[in-house]
Amino acid sequence: MLFLVRMDVRIPHDLPVEQVNEIKAREKAYSQDLQRDGRWQSIWRVVGEYANYSVFDVGSNDELHDLLQGLPLFPYMQIQVTPLARHPSAIA
Repeated sequence: MLFLVRMDVRIPHDLPVEQVNEIKAREKAYSQDLQRDGRWQSIWRVVGEYANYSVFDVGSNDELHDLLQGLPLFPYMQIQVTPLARHPSAIA
């Protein structure tokens, strides 16, 4: 199942820099592991925002929910999920 996910990150300004850096390092490792195993198919930065659009290929809604909740930055995110279906005009 394919999903388009927009993630907007809102880290509180009063969070200590060391804590923010540690969370970001864990986030990067977690997301790259999911990219390597194919479930996080692509990630695109939104220009001028601390946000991204990502495409996930997972087996179920519950699996996606669990993956997103596992993101170290999850407590600081607003997330929008859009299920995707193949378009009949697509050649790929």
